[in-house]
Amino acid sequence: MFTGLIEEIGTVKKIEQKNGGKVFEILATFSPELKIGESVAINGACQSVISKTQDTFSVFSMLESLKRTNLDFLKINDSVNLERAMILGNRLDGHIVQGHIDSMAKFVSTKNQGEATIFKFEYDTKYIVEKGSIAINGISLTVSEVGDGYFCVSTIPQTLERTNLKFLKTGDFVNIEVDIFAKYIEKFLSAKDNKKEKISLEFLMENGF
Repeated sequence: MFTGLIEEIGTVKKIEQKNGGKVFEILATFSPELKIGESVAINGACQSVISKTQDTFSVFSMLESLKRTNLDFLKINDSVNLERAMILGNRLDGHIVQGHIDSMAKFVSTKNQGEATIFKFEYDTKYIVEKGSIAINGISLTVSEVGDGYFCVSTIPQTLERTNLKFLKTGDFVNIEVDIFAKYIEKFLSAKDNKKEKISLEFLMENGF
């Protein structure tokens, strides 16, 4: 489980094809603190540490991860967003991020709005609502606009400084994890529809919404 608050930007130092997947070696300052088997979100995708040195750690990305995320597009010296798993008992400053990528969105454009930078992405907005939470390359962000086949997020200068959003080029793909609660609500609603029962405020409250 993660918060979507990026700890640092890592650098891809080595990529090796292995057993239908890829092993990525990542340069990161927190590498000495990691344990084998520990979870690290790389561009928002939860990966397990398989080895480490004083300067780097390595993860194995299986074929399913490569198909669903932008990890397969990574090249040597690319920058990646890194976050270690959250510690229970700390403040949850972002939102609940599982590290399970739903799919990828295409970066379209940016525009400045005062000190903020607005990022626009092409994506199926079925599970996205204005002012709702979304994780982009593992970054916890708030949706500022939703349209037909696109959505926008507004970022502050600190977010650009601490993440790899600043390196995006038009046409690049980013990893998307939508708010898990949206999918749970859809499942509950679908179940009730299948039973031809009316969805009510009482039903939502009974199921924790």
